Amino acid sequence: MAKQIIAVDLGGTQIRSARYDSDFKLLQRENTLTRAELGPIATVERMKAYIDRVLPASRDDIQGIGISSPGPLNPRTGVVIAPPNLPGWDNVPLGEMIADEFKLPVYVGNDANVAALAEASKGAGQGCRHLVYITVSTGIGSGIISDGRLVSGRDGLAAELGHIPIIVEQDRVSSVELEAAGPAIARRVKAALANGAQSSLRDQAGSDWERIDARLVGAAAAQGDPLAISSLAYAGRIIGMAIVTALLLFNPELVVVGGGVTKTGELLFAPLRQAVADHILDGAYVKDLRIERAALGDDVALVGAAALVATAGGNIDIGELGKRA
Repeated sequence: MAKQIIAVDLGGTQIRSARYDSDFKLLQRENTLTRAELGPIATVERMKAYIDRVLPASRDDIQGIGISSPGPLNPRTGVVIAPPNLPGWDNVPLGEMIADEFKLPVYVGNDANVAALAEASKGAGQGCRHLVYITVSTGIGSGIISDGRLVSGRDGLAAELGHIPIIVEQDRVSSVELEAAGPAIARRVKAALANGAQSSLRDQAGSDWERIDARLVGAAAAQGDPLAISSLAYAGRIIGMAIVTALLLFNPELVVVGGGVTKTGELLFAPLRQAVADHILDGAYVKDLRIERAALGDDVALVGAAALVATAGGNIDIGELGKRA
């Protein structure tokens, strides 16, 4: 009988645990608040408790435990280095701590990397062997599947498209994330309002412009607000140029874009696709290329954590997944 998989999503807000069968069918799911402010030891203890909740009576039926975690981290050692949304996590040996408790194989992966595995295994990229995944929300993360395997680099730190340096406004050096993630979209709108720009967001926010976030900008753009539309279009163009970089380096057949900002739909995707068309070196790179929205939604981290186990940390070809007994 094919073994089951335990998947864990460690987020800044929630810890989610789940049990999947070998085809990634969900069998059980639990969740709790992370309470990261209590520190890494307390958080890991909460993780252990919620792994316990989804473990079957016999651990012989379990292939392993996969953990999707904020990075940076080293998937080879299972050490979580210093995630910005997990205060106090400084070189925490998460993989070792969980393995010592449960005596099972444990795989730890950067959340964006495991999301790429998820979309390639059960999402928009099923059947694809060359895929780039980008998530656009509070930050911009990415994961890359090349010839059926996860690209992780020497220390597991590869595929950080969001932190590609770019030069904007003469000599100012920024990055894709700092220009196009959710906070940047809101920041651009607030700067324009401060300079006298007209927008429905001025009335919505009143005197408290800190209320303006990417969600409010997206809603205003959907109602036709020119300033909101312009800020989303700028972000789309920046992300599109990051995709151009990925196309030149990896020549994928599919680019999957996920994250909360993608809920704005074509307001983001249309300028994104146009930037790819405008800046690509040659049409051969985009011949038959698909750029699609992610399919798995909130389940992407758990499915990805399960796929991390099934592929032995991304080292087994995703094409082998469908051949398992």
